[in-house]
Amino acid sequence: MRQLKYHEQKLLKKHDFIQWKSDAGMREIKIMRRYHIQDRDDYHKYNKLVGRIHHLALRLSTLPAQDPFRVKHEDSLLGKLYDMGLINTGAKMSDITNNLNVSAFCRRRLPVVMVRLRMAQTVGQAVKYVEQGHVRVGPDTITDPAFAVTRNMEDFVTWVDTSKLKRTIAKYNDELDDFDLL
Repeated sequence: MRQLKYHEQKLLKKHDFIQWKSDAGMREIKIMRRYHIQDRDDYHKYNKLVGRIHHLALRLSTLPAQDPFRVKHEDSLLGKLYDMGLINTGAKMSDITNNLNVSAFCRRRLPVVMVRLRMAQTVGQAVKYVEQGHVRVGPDTITDPAFAVTRNMEDFVTWVDTSKLKRTIAKYNDELDDFDLL
C-alpha cells in the first residue's frame, strides 16, 4: 500500500468508515424519542418485521393476478395486518409497500394506545404507568411498555383494581365506592 498524501490523511480523520452506517440516518433516533422506546433492539425487530412483510408483499405481487394462491394469501396478509392494527380498512397490497413502516408498529405499543385512549397525557407518562404496574390488558397486568395491543385487545386496556391512579380518578369523578376501600 502506498503512503497517503497529506490531504488524504486529513479526509480520513474527518470520516469514520467503521460506524458510518449507524450515523447516516436520524430516523431511528427520532422514532425512538417520539414513542419512548428504551430498547434499541425493539426498533431493530420492528424494522426487520417491516422488511419481511415488504418482501412477502413483493413476492406475492410477482405472481399472476388471477392466481388463486395469490388472492388467498393477499387476503390473509391484509386481514392479519388489519387485525394487528397496522393498516386501515380497505387497504390494498400497494398500501403495504407504501404506508407500512416502523412507526405503524410503534403506534400499537401499549403506552401509545393509552395516550390515544386518554389514559395518559404523554407517552412518557404512560410508559411510567406501565412500568409501575398500573395498567392491565384483560385480566393480565402488563409491565412491559413494548407490549403490542391489537384491535381486539384495545377495548380491554384498563387500570389495575388496586391502582392508586384508578382510585384518584374515581374520587375525582365522584364514583368512588366504599366497598372498594375494603
